[in-house]
Amino acid sequence: MPGGRLNHQDRLDIAAGLEAGLGYAEIARQLRRPTSTISREVARNGGASGYRADHAHYATASRARRRRPASPATGARVLDPKREYVERFAAMMVDGGLPRMASRVLALLYTSDSRTLTAADLVQILRVSPASISKAIGYLERVGMVHREPDPVRRLQHYVIADDVWLKAWEVSARTNYSWAELAAEGIELVGRDTPAGERLMHMADFFHRLSEDMSGGGGFQDCLAVLAVLWQSDRRLDADELAGSLGWPVERVMDALDYAIKTSGQDGAEQAAGEDAVGEA
Repeated sequence: MPGGRLNHQDRLDIAAGLEAGLGYAEIARQLRRPTSTISREVARNGGASGYRADHAHYATASRARRRRPASPATGARVLDPKREYVERFAAMMVDGGLPRMASRVLALLYTSDSRTLTAADLVQILRVSPASISKAIGYLERVGMVHREPDPVRRLQHYVIADDVWLKAWEVSARTNYSWAELAAEGIELVGRDTPAGERLMHMADFFHRLSEDMSGGGGFQDCLAVLAVLWQSDRRLDADELAGSLGWPVERVMDALDYAIKTSGQDGAEQAAGEDAVGEA
């Protein structure tokens, strides 16, 4: 029976087994591990309904680093609270549906004191290969969360986080839910609506369609998020004309977004978020 610690592939197999409805004993037999190893692993990392392989792997590695004793030759290891925060930040985004390495890059960019970071900076800080960074940056550029700015002096590419990054993250999550719904609908056609599998897939498709629609919320919702993103980044109150100028929109579109915020959040909450001047214009 193999010994040693669970690796990332083991955790992926555990997650797949739980998803398939297997018990701990059956998963343990397949991995040739003690049942107690599987039960402890799942209990420490969200339980059977909340277990996520990537998050469990990060969390276990983080716990191991915190427990590791200092080497007599080097003295006590100084923990870096910011680095641990970045990893927890990334793990939260992984749970939200973003790829693992893209989440780490995004978390680092967002928490960096510097406005931009180069690929070499990211490789050095995250301790990963240039290929991993290139793939992660490519994904973040495709979904609009990061863009490049050239450095004409040193001929380097600097990576900058998008101003509306959380709106983009929300849109990615909504698109992911829609993809799940479409995949379930495809399965229904394959197995038939009147079969047990078809019934399960119908429930899945309905759930993710509703979730995607709720997250997308139509144009008013998206415009509301964009307006709030500008207000959140500003160091002062903005009126409707200033918001329109920042967004490149007609004033009427800004007013509609503010009306939407008022109707969905309540007058007091919207005024606090948007500023008395802008809401007063509405």
